[in-house]
Amino acid sequence: MEINVEAQIEATVVDMEGANGVTMKVLIGPKDGSQNIVMRLFIVAPGGKTPFHSHGFEHIVKIEKGRGVIVNEKKEKHEVEAGQSTFIEGGQGHQFQNPFDEPFEFLCIIPSQA
Repeated sequence: MEINVEAQIEATVVDMEGANGVTMKVLIGPKDGSQNIVMRLFIVAPGGKTPFHSHGFEHIVKIEKGRGVIVNEKKEKHEVEAGQSTFIEGGQGHQFQNPFDEPFEFLCIIPSQA
C-alpha cells in the first residue's frame, strides 16, 4: 500500500502547446506501484486552459474545487463545479477552461499505459 500526501507532491507546469496557467500533480502512478491506473490533479488558474486535445484512451474526471468549463468535441461548453464528475471517451476531443476568479481543480484518472 502507498499513502501519498497531496501537499508534499510537487506540481509541474503543463508544457503543451495551447496550455496556459495549468499545473499538474501525479497523486498516484507507476512510481507508487500502480500498474494499471494513474490519478492526476490538475489546477487551472483563473483565465487558464488546457489545449483542445484527445487521447486514444478513456478517462474519468472529478471536479474537486472551484468551477470551470469543459469544451466537448462539438465545441459545446459545459460549466462544471466541485462535486461533479464526467467520463470522456477515448478519441473524444475536449478542453478544460477556467473563465472564473478562483482556481479550478480536478482529478483525472487514466490508464497507466497512456
